[in-house]
Amino acid sequence: MADLEGPHFLRPLKAPEENPGRVLRLGVERPLVLDSGKQLSPFNIAYMTYGTLNADKSNAILICHALSGDQFVASRQPVTGKPGWWDEVVGPGRIIDTDRFFVICSNVLGGCMGTTGPGEIDRTTCNSYGLDFPLVTIRDMVRAQTMLVDALGIDQLFCVIGGSMGGMQVLQWVASHPERVFAAMPMATGARHSAQNIAFHEVGRQAIMADPSWHGGDYALHGTVPSKGLAVARMAAHITYLSEPALQRKFGRNLQNREALSFGFDADFQIESYLRHQGMTFVDRFDANSYLYMTRAMDYFDLAADYGGVLAEAFRGAKTRFCLVSFTSDWLFPTVENKRIAHALNAAGANVSFVEIVSDRGHDAFLLHEPELYDTIGGFLSAAAAARNLP
Repeated sequence: MADLEGPHFLRPLKAPEENPGRVLRLGVERPLVLDSGKQLSPFNIAYMTYGTLNADKSNAILICHALSGDQFVASRQPVTGKPGWWDEVVGPGRIIDTDRFFVICSNVLGGCMGTTGPGEIDRTTCNSYGLDFPLVTIRDMVRAQTMLVDALGIDQLFCVIGGSMGGMQVLQWVASHPERVFAAMPMATGARHSAQNIAFHEVGRQAIMADPSWHGGDYALHGTVPSKGLAVARMAAHITYLSEPALQRKFGRNLQNREALSFGFDADFQIESYLRHQGMTFVDRFDANSYLYMTRAMDYFDLAADYGGVLAEAFRGAKTRFCLVSFTSDWLFPTVENKRIAHALNAAGANVSFVEIVSDRGHDAFLLHEPELYDTIGGFLSAAAAARNLP
Protein backbone atom coordinates (compact mmCIF):
# COMPACT_ATOMS: atom_id res chain seq x y z
CA MET A 1 0.00 0.00 0.00
CA ALA A 2 1.37 3.42 -0.91
CA ASP A 3 1.83 5.78 2.02
CA LEU A 4 1.97 9.55 2.00
CA GLU A 5 3.88 9.54 5.30
CA GLY A 6 7.30 8.29 6.24
CA PRO A 7 10.90 8.77 5.14
CA HIS A 8 10.17 8.38 1.42
CA PHE A 9 8.73 11.87 1.31
CA LEU A 10 11.80 13.41 2.91
CA ARG A 11 14.02 12.42 -0.02
CA PRO A 12 15.10 15.14 -2.46
CA LEU A 13 14.70 14.75 -6.19
CA LYS A 14 17.22 12.20 -7.38
CA ALA A 15 20.08 13.45 -9.48
CA PRO A 16 20.31 11.92 -12.96
CA GLU A 17 22.48 8.82 -13.00
CA GLU A 18 23.96 9.79 -16.34
CA ASN A 19 24.33 12.82 -18.57
CA PRO A 20 20.84 13.99 -19.64
CA GLY A 21 21.57 13.44 -23.31
CA ARG A 22 23.13 16.49 -24.91
CA VAL A 23 23.17 19.96 -23.40
CA LEU A 24 23.69 23.14 -25.41
CA ARG A 25 24.44 26.53 -23.89
CA LEU A 26 22.48 29.06 -25.91
CA GLY A 27 21.72 32.76 -25.73
CA VAL A 28 25.33 33.82 -25.19
CA GLU A 29 25.45 36.27 -28.09
CA ARG A 30 21.69 36.78 -28.46
CA PRO A 31 19.64 36.62 -25.23
CA LEU A 32 16.37 34.74 -25.11
CA VAL A 33 13.75 37.45 -24.62
CA LEU A 34 10.71 36.10 -22.78
CA ASP A 35 7.08 37.18 -23.01
CA SER A 36 7.47 38.67 -19.52
CA GLY A 37 10.09 41.04 -20.92
CA LYS A 38 12.88 39.39 -18.98
CA GLN A 39 15.90 37.81 -20.63
CA LEU A 40 17.93 34.64 -20.23
CA SER A 41 21.54 34.87 -21.26
CA PRO A 42 22.93 32.31 -21.37
CA PHE A 43 20.69 29.29 -20.77
CA ASN A 44 21.00 25.55 -21.21
CA ILE A 45 18.75 23.30 -23.25
CA ALA A 46 18.98 19.54 -22.78
CA TYR A 47 17.91 17.31 -25.65
CA MET A 48 18.11 13.87 -27.19
CA THR A 49 18.39 12.94 -30.86
CA TYR A 50 17.69 9.64 -32.60
CA GLY A 51 18.56 8.65 -36.15
CA THR A 52 20.64 10.56 -38.68
CA LEU A 53 20.04 13.96 -40.22
CA ASN A 54 20.08 13.57 -44.01
CA ALA A 55 22.26 15.61 -46.37
CA ASP A 56 19.71 18.36 -47.05
CA LYS A 57 18.45 18.32 -43.44
CA SER A 58 14.88 17.69 -44.55
CA ASN A 59 14.03 14.66 -42.38
CA ALA A 60 13.98 16.22 -38.89
CA ILE A 61 11.02 15.56 -36.59
CA LEU A 62 10.68 17.57 -33.39
CA ILE A 63 8.71 15.80 -30.66
CA CYS A 64 7.36 18.11 -27.95
CA HIS A 65 6.76 16.54 -24.56
CA ALA A 66 3.82 17.01 -22.21
CA LEU A 67 3.89 18.58 -18.75
CA SER A 68 5.42 15.67 -16.88
CA GLY A 69 7.50 14.40 -19.82
CA ASP A 70 11.12 14.98 -20.73
CA GLN A 71 13.62 14.61 -23.54
CA PHE A 72 13.94 10.84 -23.08
CA VAL A 73 11.25 10.01 -25.59
CA ALA A 74 12.84 6.74 -26.73
CA SER A 75 15.68 5.97 -24.33
CA ARG A 76 16.05 4.98 -20.70
CA GLN A 77 15.04 7.71 -18.30
CA PRO A 78 18.15 8.19 -16.14
CA VAL A 79 16.30 8.93 -12.90
CA THR A 80 13.69 6.17 -13.01
CA GLY A 81 15.51 3.67 -15.21
CA LYS A 82 12.28 3.15 -17.16
CA PRO A 83 11.97 3.10 -20.97
CA GLY A 84 11.29 6.36 -22.78
CA TRP A 85 7.76 7.69 -22.60
CA TRP A 86 7.14 7.00 -26.32
CA ASP A 87 9.56 4.11 -26.70
CA GLU A 88 6.94 2.03 -28.50
CA VAL A 89 6.50 4.72 -31.17
CA VAL A 90 10.02 6.05 -31.80
CA GLY A 91 12.93 3.90 -32.93
CA PRO A 92 14.42 1.88 -35.78
CA GLY A 93 11.62 0.33 -37.82
CA ARG A 94 8.93 1.77 -35.55
CA ILE A 95 6.11 4.15 -36.38
CA ILE A 96 8.40 7.16 -36.20
CA ASP A 97 11.23 5.30 -37.88
CA THR A 98 14.65 6.55 -36.85
CA ASP A 99 16.16 4.67 -39.79
CA ARG A 100 14.32 7.24 -41.90
CA PHE A 101 13.84 10.29 -39.71
CA PHE A 102 16.07 12.38 -37.46
CA VAL A 103 14.15 12.81 -34.21
CA ILE A 104 14.78 15.64 -31.73
CA CYS A 105 13.21 15.97 -28.29
CA SER A 106 14.27 18.67 -25.83
CA ASN A 107 13.43 19.28 -22.20
CA VAL A 108 11.30 22.44 -22.15
CA LEU A 109 12.43 25.76 -20.75
CA GLY A 110 11.57 25.81 -17.05
CA GLY A 111 11.91 22.03 -16.83
CA CYS A 112 13.98 19.95 -14.45
CA MET A 113 15.93 17.52 -16.61
CA GLY A 114 18.84 19.65 -17.74
CA THR A 115 17.19 22.65 -19.38
CA THR A 116 17.41 25.88 -17.42
CA GLY A 117 14.57 26.20 -14.93
CA PRO A 118 13.82 27.26 -11.34
CA GLY A 119 15.95 24.45 -9.93
CA GLU A 120 19.09 25.57 -11.78
CA ILE A 121 21.81 27.67 -10.14
CA ASP A 122 21.57 31.43 -10.64
CA ARG A 123 25.14 32.52 -11.35
CA THR A 124 24.56 35.89 -9.69
CA THR A 125 23.61 34.35 -6.32
CA CYS A 126 25.18 30.87 -6.57
CA ASN A 127 21.85 29.51 -5.31
CA SER A 128 19.00 27.89 -7.19
CA TYR A 129 16.66 30.37 -8.85
CA GLY A 130 13.52 29.25 -7.06
CA LEU A 131 10.76 31.74 -7.72
CA ASP A 132 13.30 34.29 -8.92
CA PHE A 133 13.29 32.39 -12.20
CA PRO A 134 11.09 34.33 -14.65
CA LEU A 135 7.74 32.88 -15.60
CA VAL A 136 7.78 31.24 -19.01
CA THR A 137 5.08 30.70 -21.62
CA ILE A 138 4.50 28.10 -24.31
CA ARG A 139 5.82 30.65 -26.79
CA ASP A 140 8.99 31.02 -24.70
CA MET A 141 9.45 27.25 -24.83
CA VAL A 142 9.15 27.38 -28.61
CA ARG A 143 11.60 30.28 -28.78
CA ALA A 144 14.15 28.15 -26.94
CA GLN A 145 13.47 25.18 -29.23
CA THR A 146 13.89 27.44 -32.25
CA MET A 147 17.35 28.40 -31.03
CA LEU A 148 18.17 24.70 -30.64
CA VAL A 149 16.95 23.92 -34.16
CA ASP A 150 19.01 26.83 -35.46
CA ALA A 151 22.08 25.49 -33.68
CA LEU A 152 21.53 22.13 -35.38
CA GLY A 153 21.52 23.91 -38.74
CA ILE A 154 17.95 22.93 -39.64
CA ASP A 155 15.95 25.49 -41.63
CA GLN A 156 12.67 23.60 -41.84
CA LEU A 157 11.37 20.77 -39.66
CA PHE A 158 9.70 17.96 -41.55
CA CYS A 159 7.20 17.50 -38.71
CA VAL A 160 6.47 18.82 -35.23
CA ILE A 161 4.41 16.44 -33.12
CA GLY A 162 3.20 16.38 -29.52
CA GLY A 163 0.27 15.80 -27.20
CA SER A 164 -1.29 17.88 -24.42
CA MET A 165 1.23 20.62 -23.48
CA GLY A 166 3.31 19.23 -26.35
CA GLY A 167 0.37 19.86 -28.67
CA MET A 168 0.28 23.47 -27.50
CA GLN A 169 3.92 23.78 -28.52
CA VAL A 170 3.09 22.31 -31.95
CA LEU A 171 0.39 24.93 -32.51
CA GLN A 172 2.70 27.71 -31.35
CA TRP A 173 5.46 26.50 -33.70
CA VAL A 174 3.17 26.88 -36.71
CA ALA A 175 1.76 30.21 -35.54
CA SER A 176 5.24 31.64 -34.90
CA HIS A 177 7.20 29.94 -37.68
CA PRO A 178 4.83 28.63 -40.37
CA GLU A 179 7.58 28.53 -42.97
CA ARG A 180 9.69 26.27 -40.77
CA VAL A 181 7.13 23.48 -40.23
CA PHE A 182 6.24 21.26 -43.18
CA ALA A 183 3.83 19.04 -41.21
CA ALA A 184 2.28 19.30 -37.77
CA MET A 185 0.49 16.79 -35.57
CA PRO A 186 -1.06 18.22 -32.39
CA MET A 187 -2.81 15.59 -30.28
CA ALA A 188 -5.20 15.77 -27.32
CA THR A 189 -4.71 19.50 -26.92
CA GLY A 190 -6.39 22.88 -27.18
CA ALA A 191 -5.71 26.35 -28.50
CA ARG A 192 -6.21 27.68 -24.98
CA HIS A 193 -6.51 26.32 -21.49
CA SER A 194 -10.07 26.09 -20.21
CA ALA A 195 -11.29 27.51 -16.90
CA GLN A 196 -11.72 23.94 -15.62
CA ASN A 197 -8.13 23.05 -16.45
CA ILE A 198 -6.81 26.23 -14.83
CA ALA A 199 -8.84 25.32 -11.75
CA PHE A 200 -7.28 21.85 -11.48
CA HIS A 201 -3.81 23.35 -11.89
CA GLU A 202 -4.50 25.87 -9.14
CA VAL A 203 -5.47 23.07 -6.76
CA GLY A 204 -2.12 21.40 -7.47
CA ARG A 205 -0.14 24.59 -7.03
CA GLN A 206 -1.85 25.38 -3.76
CA ALA A 207 -1.07 21.87 -2.49
CA ILE A 208 2.64 22.47 -3.21
CA MET A 209 2.70 25.97 -1.73
CA ALA A 210 0.82 24.83 1.41
CA ASP A 211 3.52 22.24 2.13
CA PRO A 212 5.61 23.59 5.07
CA SER A 213 8.72 22.35 3.28
CA TRP A 214 8.14 24.63 0.29
CA HIS A 215 9.59 27.71 2.05
CA GLY A 216 8.29 30.17 -0.53
CA GLY A 217 10.03 28.24 -3.30
CA ASP A 218 13.43 28.32 -1.55
CA TYR A 219 13.29 24.74 -0.30
CA ALA A 220 16.73 23.96 -1.77
CA LEU A 221 18.27 26.55 0.57
CA HIS A 222 16.58 24.86 3.51
CA GLY A 223 17.56 21.35 2.47
CA THR A 224 13.94 20.29 2.18
CA VAL A 225 11.55 19.19 -0.58
CA PRO A 226 7.76 19.86 -0.60
CA SER A 227 7.22 16.20 -1.40
CA LYS A 228 3.81 15.78 0.16
CA GLY A 229 2.40 18.80 -1.65
CA LEU A 230 3.87 17.74 -4.98
CA ALA A 231 2.53 14.22 -4.53
CA VAL A 232 -0.98 15.52 -3.86
CA ALA A 233 -0.70 17.81 -6.90
CA ARG A 234 0.23 14.84 -9.05
CA MET A 235 -2.62 12.74 -7.63
CA ALA A 236 -5.18 15.41 -8.45
CA ALA A 237 -3.77 15.94 -11.94
CA HIS A 238 -3.56 12.23 -12.67
CA ILE A 239 -7.30 11.87 -12.18
CA THR A 240 -7.82 14.31 -15.05
CA TYR A 241 -5.62 12.17 -17.33
CA LEU A 242 -7.92 9.18 -16.93
CA SER A 243 -11.61 8.52 -17.57
CA GLU A 244 -14.38 7.22 -15.36
CA PRO A 245 -14.92 4.08 -17.51
CA ALA A 246 -11.20 3.27 -17.37
CA LEU A 247 -11.10 3.79 -13.61
CA GLN A 248 -14.16 1.62 -13.17
CA ARG A 249 -12.77 -1.13 -15.41
CA LYS A 250 -9.36 -1.15 -13.78
CA PHE A 251 -10.22 -0.53 -10.13
CA GLY A 252 -13.94 -0.28 -9.49
CA ARG A 253 -14.51 -0.41 -5.75
CA ASN A 254 -12.02 -3.22 -5.23
CA LEU A 255 -10.28 -3.26 -1.87
CA GLN A 256 -6.51 -3.01 -1.57
CA ASN A 257 -4.91 -6.05 0.13
CA ARG A 258 -7.75 -6.52 2.59
CA GLU A 259 -11.00 -8.41 2.97
CA ALA A 260 -13.01 -5.68 4.67
CA LEU A 261 -13.09 -1.95 5.23
CA SER A 262 -10.61 -0.67 7.80
CA PHE A 263 -12.89 2.05 9.14
CA GLY A 264 -9.89 4.39 8.99
CA PHE A 265 -8.01 6.49 6.49
CA ASP A 266 -5.54 4.02 5.08
CA ALA A 267 -5.88 3.19 1.39
CA ASP A 268 -8.87 0.87 1.63
CA PHE A 269 -9.50 0.97 -2.12
CA GLN A 270 -7.17 0.05 -4.97
CA ILE A 271 -7.73 3.41 -6.64
CA GLU A 272 -6.48 5.17 -3.50
CA SER A 273 -3.34 3.07 -3.43
CA TYR A 274 -2.79 3.64 -7.15
CA LEU A 275 -3.01 7.42 -6.80
CA ARG A 276 -0.65 7.42 -3.82
CA HIS A 277 1.82 5.41 -5.86
CA GLN A 278 1.54 7.90 -8.71
CA GLY A 279 2.28 10.71 -6.27
CA MET A 280 5.30 8.98 -4.75
CA THR A 281 6.95 8.07 -8.03
CA PHE A 282 6.42 11.56 -9.42
CA VAL A 283 8.23 13.11 -6.45
CA ASP A 284 11.29 11.05 -7.32
CA ARG A 285 11.65 12.52 -10.79
CA PHE A 286 10.13 16.01 -10.87
CA ASP A 287 10.89 19.35 -9.25
CA ALA A 288 8.08 21.09 -7.37
CA ASN A 289 8.88 24.58 -8.64
CA SER A 290 9.09 23.30 -12.22
CA TYR A 291 5.60 21.90 -11.72
CA LEU A 292 4.38 25.39 -10.77
CA TYR A 293 6.04 26.91 -13.83
CA MET A 294 4.83 24.27 -16.30
CA THR A 295 1.22 24.46 -15.15
CA ARG A 296 1.31 28.26 -15.28
CA ALA A 297 2.65 28.20 -18.83
CA MET A 298 -0.28 26.02 -19.86
CA ASP A 299 -2.75 28.29 -18.07
CA TYR A 300 -1.44 31.33 -19.92
CA PHE A 301 -1.73 29.67 -23.32
CA ASP A 302 -4.38 31.32 -25.50
CA LEU A 303 -3.25 31.30 -29.11
CA ALA A 304 -6.11 33.40 -30.46
CA ALA A 305 -5.43 36.21 -27.98
CA ASP A 306 -2.46 37.31 -30.08
CA TYR A 307 -4.67 37.60 -33.16
CA GLY A 308 -7.59 39.70 -32.01
CA GLY A 309 -9.35 36.66 -30.59
CA VAL A 310 -9.68 35.05 -34.04
CA LEU A 311 -7.92 31.69 -33.97
CA ALA A 312 -7.93 31.31 -37.75
CA GLU A 313 -5.66 34.35 -38.03
CA ALA A 314 -2.94 32.45 -36.16
CA PHE A 315 -2.68 30.11 -39.15
CA ARG A 316 -3.44 32.50 -42.00
CA GLY A 317 -1.19 31.74 -44.95
CA ALA A 318 0.43 28.70 -43.37
CA LYS A 319 1.38 25.98 -45.87
CA THR A 320 1.84 23.40 -43.13
CA ARG A 321 0.03 20.07 -43.48
CA PHE A 322 -1.96 19.29 -40.31
CA CYS A 323 -3.33 16.17 -38.69
CA LEU A 324 -5.24 16.71 -35.44
CA VAL A 325 -6.04 13.81 -33.11
CA SER A 326 -8.50 13.65 -30.22
CA PHE A 327 -9.88 10.85 -28.05
CA THR A 328 -13.54 10.27 -27.23
CA SER A 329 -13.01 9.91 -23.46
CA ASP A 330 -10.59 12.82 -23.04
CA TRP A 331 -12.38 15.31 -20.79
CA LEU A 332 -9.25 17.36 -20.09
CA PHE A 333 -8.94 18.37 -23.76
CA PRO A 334 -12.21 17.10 -25.23
CA THR A 335 -12.86 16.60 -28.92
CA VAL A 336 -14.79 19.87 -29.12
CA GLU A 337 -11.58 21.77 -28.28
CA ASN A 338 -9.63 19.91 -30.94
CA LYS A 339 -12.41 20.50 -33.48
CA ARG A 340 -12.22 24.20 -32.73
CA ILE A 341 -8.63 24.13 -33.95
CA ALA A 342 -9.64 22.15 -37.05
CA HIS A 343 -12.38 24.66 -37.87
CA ALA A 344 -9.92 27.55 -37.49
CA LEU A 345 -7.48 25.79 -39.81
CA ASN A 346 -10.23 25.25 -42.36
CA ALA A 347 -11.15 28.93 -42.14
CA ALA A 348 -7.51 29.81 -42.75
CA GLY A 349 -7.42 27.59 -45.82
CA ALA A 350 -4.93 25.15 -44.32
CA ASN A 351 -4.38 21.54 -45.34
CA VAL A 352 -5.92 19.72 -42.38
CA SER A 353 -7.23 16.30 -41.45
CA PHE A 354 -8.92 15.38 -38.18
CA VAL A 355 -9.15 12.01 -36.44
CA GLU A 356 -11.21 11.23 -33.35
CA ILE A 357 -10.12 7.93 -31.85
CA VAL A 358 -12.58 5.87 -29.85
CA SER A 359 -10.89 5.01 -26.56
CA ASP A 360 -11.99 4.82 -22.94
CA ARG A 361 -8.47 5.60 -21.67
CA GLY A 362 -8.97 9.33 -21.29
CA HIS A 363 -6.41 12.04 -21.94
CA ASP A 364 -3.42 9.72 -21.47
CA ALA A 365 -4.49 7.62 -24.46
CA PHE A 366 -1.90 9.36 -26.65
CA LEU A 367 0.83 7.88 -24.43
CA LEU A 368 -0.58 4.36 -24.43
CA HIS A 369 -0.78 1.49 -26.88
CA GLU A 370 -3.54 2.64 -29.22
CA PRO A 371 -3.32 0.88 -32.62
CA GLU A 372 -5.58 3.43 -34.35
CA LEU A 373 -3.34 6.25 -33.14
CA TYR A 374 -0.29 4.40 -34.43
CA ASP A 375 -1.94 3.88 -37.80
CA THR A 376 -2.84 7.55 -37.92
CA ILE A 377 0.69 8.72 -37.13
CA GLY A 378 2.22 6.29 -39.60
CA GLY A 379 -0.21 7.18 -42.38
CA PHE A 380 0.18 10.91 -41.89
CA LEU A 381 3.98 10.78 -41.86
CA SER A 382 4.01 8.57 -44.96
CA ALA A 383 1.73 10.94 -46.87
CA ALA A 384 3.70 14.00 -45.77
CA ALA A 385 6.99 12.30 -46.73
CA ALA A 386 5.62 11.54 -50.17
CA ALA A 387 4.50 15.15 -50.56
CA ARG A 388 7.98 16.30 -49.64
CA ASN A 389 9.71 13.65 -51.78
CA LEU A 390 11.52 12.17 -48.80
CA PRO A 391 13.06 8.75 -49.54
